Amino acid sequence: MDVRHLDLLRELAERGSVTAVARATHRTPSAVSQQLQTAQRELGARLVEPAGRGVRLTEAGELLARRAVDVATVLADVRAEWDAYLDDPSGTVSVMALPSAGEFLLPGALVRLEGSGIRVRCHDADVAEADWAAMTNDHDIVIGHSLRGHRPLGTVELLVTPIVREPLDIALPAHHPLAVNRAVRPSDLLTERWIGVPVGFPFDTVREAVEESIGAPLQVHQRVRDNRLVEALVAAGQGVAVLPRFTTRPREDVVLRPLAGIDTGRYIVAIQRPDRARRLAVRRTMEEIGQVAEGLRGAAGTSLAE
Repeated sequence: MDVRHLDLLRELAERGSVTAVARATHRTPSAVSQQLQTAQRELGARLVEPAGRGVRLTEAGELLARRAVDVATVLADVRAEWDAYLDDPSGTVSVMALPSAGEFLLPGALVRLEGSGIRVRCHDADVAEADWAAMTNDHDIVIGHSLRGHRPLGTVELLVTPIVREPLDIALPAHHPLAVNRAVRPSDLLTERWIGVPVGFPFDTVREAVEESIGAPLQVHQRVRDNRLVEALVAAGQGVAVLPRFTTRPREDVVLRPLAGIDTGRYIVAIQRPDRARRLAVRRTMEEIGQVAEGLRGAAGTSLAE
């Protein structure tokens, strides 16, 4: 068995189409199709079959794609042991991070890794919770978030490591009447204009929880992704919003107040494919990210269990 054939079948299982596999592996669709034909010929079984305008794995193809995960994990273990033997956890580690989480985790981790021989390539994206899992196909570590617990949607077969729990607060203009209170009640928000995020993004679950608590819909005025834009809109008196406590920059025209009666903490987690997580360089990078998070938790007086 050629391990490359197993990898190809796994890619097809995870990405869903020849075109997607070609794009991800920097090949042409024709080349991918030819390699699938070679794999079928050498393995002596039909591995794919027509499905609409594309192809799908047969039962035999699914079996090999599934076991390809085991093979990749064992090979990664061997590589990790070899790196440990050489005392050389080097190489490139690709990290995809939610910007507001990467902002307080990655700079410190990169500083700690200087001189180690590990090169971290940082990427950022802000996507719906269910979209984080697919990014593990292309990155060693994916740092995302969830308000539903430590395991975001779609990560059942992936390795999920809790990093930190970050409180989410209600952001108010500094001159707002509610700004003098120590906390904001859900009922206080009934008549306020709400600056939210697109439906499906974790912060939107706070809006849903407030609406459930008060039994009425909020007045959603805007839906935007970028927290800096949210800060600016709140400062301009365009409404109230949800913002993370650790990474909202201190400013005189915006105040943060906890939301009473509703758990609004988000969980920052690292999501990984099991085989990618085995690499020594990846493990070392995860350790340094964890150390940065530990310092943050100590400074803020919080813990994952809160």
